[in-house]
Amino acid sequence: MAKHELDNVVQWHHLDAEDVLDRLETDQHRGLAVAEAQRRLAREGSNRLPPPRKRPAWLRFLVQFHNVLIYMMLIATVIALLLVHWIDAAVLFAAVIGFIQEGKAENALDAIRGMLSLHTAVLRDAERIEIGAEAVVPGDIVVLASGDKVPADLRLIAGRNLHVNEAILTGESQVAEKLPAPVPVDAALGDRRCMLHSGTLVASGKAIGVVVATGIRTELGRISSMLEQVQEVTTPLLRQMAGSAVGWRSSLQR
Repeated sequence: MAKHELDNVVQWHHLDAEDVLDRLETDQHRGLAVAEAQRRLAREGSNRLPPPRKRPAWLRFLVQFHNVLIYMMLIATVIALLLVHWIDAAVLFAAVIGFIQEGKAENALDAIRGMLSLHTAVLRDAERIEIGAEAVVPGDIVVLASGDKVPADLRLIAGRNLHVNEAILTGESQVAEKLPAPVPVDAALGDRRCMLHSGTLVASGKAIGVVVATGIRTELGRISSMLEQVQEVTTPLLRQMAGSAVGWRSSLQR
């Protein structure tokens, strides 16, 4: 099985269930062999999201002062102290607020990682066993029932009265009905009725699905990656002030 076939480039929702099983070289009734599952786990890695890169609390606090506006406020604070004004308290308060907000952003990444299932039932060598969700690999046949968390991105093979809560991905409060039939290739995420996504919750019914993506390749993993790549936005006022500060330093050096 080629590695590129395990990536989200393949439009799994547009393929027939039998085609998906053939591409992943697995069997609906037997699942993967234990030895093959171990080989895939070694090749593809564990079904988990990488921990976010964290900065020490003291560094996050100091970074709040690395800003042209803060520099000017600090200068104003020194002047205010000489005049017995307490603007310095306002400066520190602004820094603390920024520190807390950045901590919340890092906590959001931890919350996403916490949405992953801990255990799930799979078929291995025609036997239904329960394994840790981190050991799930592409091609695994997963069995789900009401109340279960989906452990990875799955292509639905069979389902009965199946409804899934996908609010964490789509924002929809209503549960989505799931059916095995393929959908158009350009279907939006919320319209891919034959797909079950990692971290979502089975509200009712039963399902059998084949794992098509794990870890960072899942839709939940994609969201986690997007959060880590969020860049700080600089307002026009700060850009103008930064430009003025550069010009001011240049004039002093002449």
